[in-house]
Amino acid sequence: MGKGDPRTKRGKIYQGSFGKTRPKDPKRGKKTAAKKSTSRK
Repeated sequence: MGKGDPRTKRGKIYQGSFGKTRPKDPKRGKKTAAKKSTSRK
């Protein structure tokens, strides 16, 4: 688990990619419980 691992924060920084481990916007990084709408068509 280090620079070569794409699943870790350090690996994401090394690769220059973003994802769950390294969100682009730190404020939006945490997943919030969204209301599911039941009225789909």
